[in-house]
Amino acid sequence: MPPRPRMLAAAITAALALGAQAVPAAAADGPAGDSTTTTSRGVEIPAFYTPPSELPGADGTLIRHEPLPLALSLPGIDGPLPGRAIRLMYKSTDANGEAVAVTGAYIEPAAKWRGDGPRPLVAVAPGTMGQGDQCAASMALEHPLQLNGQTVSVGYEDLSVYRLLLRGVAVVVTDYVGLGTTDRLHTYVNRVDGAHAVLDAVRAARALDSASVTSGSRVGLFGYSQGGGATAAAAELQPSYAPDVQLAGTYAGAPPADLTEVTKAIDGSDLAGALGWSLNGFLQTEPALRPIADRYINEAGQEALKDLSTMCVGDALFGYGGDSSTDWTKTGQSISDVIRAEPALQSFLAEQRIGSSEPGSPVRVATGVSDDLVPHGQARRLAVDWCGKGAKVTYVPVLLPGVGSGLLNHFAPLLADQGNAIAWLTDRLSGEPAGSNCWSMPVQP
Repeated sequence: MPPRPRMLAAAITAALALGAQAVPAAAADGPAGDSTTTTSRGVEIPAFYTPPSELPGADGTLIRHEPLPLALSLPGIDGPLPGRAIRLMYKSTDANGEAVAVTGAYIEPAAKWRGDGPRPLVAVAPGTMGQGDQCAASMALEHPLQLNGQTVSVGYEDLSVYRLLLRGVAVVVTDYVGLGTTDRLHTYVNRVDGAHAVLDAVRAARALDSASVTSGSRVGLFGYSQGGGATAAAAELQPSYAPDVQLAGTYAGAPPADLTEVTKAIDGSDLAGALGWSLNGFLQTEPALRPIADRYINEAGQEALKDLSTMCVGDALFGYGGDSSTDWTKTGQSISDVIRAEPALQSFLAEQRIGSSEPGSPVRVATGVSDDLVPHGQARRLAVDWCGKGAKVTYVPVLLPGVGSGLLNHFAPLLADQGNAIAWLTDRLSGEPAGSNCWSMPVQP
């Protein structure tokens, strides 16, 4: 079996071993602005995910919520283990300053918090899930495996959520702008959209009457890959966008801080389909780029973008793994070549760059030294940039050998370092001061 299908098969086997059900998501009961449901690759998207026509004014305001059954749950004396989940829809602001509805989930842990102070809250920013609404992380909590012959989605982010819950930490998960919600495409790796969705998820969780977290609860951010970029951007934007959300610490694992470099790396890789998700999202955010896309993207490329817009990671691995973007252009140029030829694209990607502002709270940046999918060098440069601005940075190079698969080189550090990342963040949530190893950056790999 080739490496990509073999890895995906292993993930599916693990999900099944944990008790996941490979069934389409059913419509959820609860308040919704529209009683109709939609489907994405054969998966029914509950009416809950259809935003109302009018949104509230304040960012983080709850629009609606309902109980969310966790697939991996056991009965307990004081309630279900590891906790009780609530599906959320809340208001945020997108990169264009427009109001947008975002979905997610809050989980109240059954375990007691044994650290200092009241129960803390961590906002988990999921790693790459895809662009189809059926890929949303909140749906993955209910259905860790979606497998129906038309789509393959594995809720791998559930692992970090459950590890935090077992420590007595409340968790809120964002689905990001446009993922799950049926009114627009997901704006994949958009710096501002991702940051705002993460910070407003914290506000929404605090607004729940049934949540034990309060405005006095310490708050942390946790994310890897796409999630690492979202939490890194959120740490930068928090002082200006959400001064009411005081952060105790932020974990940013394998952050795609420089999308120009990431674009080069993923082209032709196992996750080449992510190029399509990026292009789709960028064209939605900045319609002025459409004429450039029309000038370069050929019919095959247009079909690929349309196809990828409803795909999850598993679908993209099978459908586009190893593909080159040179097959998508009329000129035979790669997307990176097109970027170099078009100043408007360079300017847009420069605006997506993370590292231009100092985070107002401690950050932990981790990156696999052999990661060639979200390149190690650009993630390390983020830590260097922040150190140069005086930020309190803990930089962690994850020393694992390269194995010849970009996907494995990227995801192995996630698993190898996740326990240490959670321990570091738990210390911040307990009030322990964070150190910094910026002084050692010149000798760090």
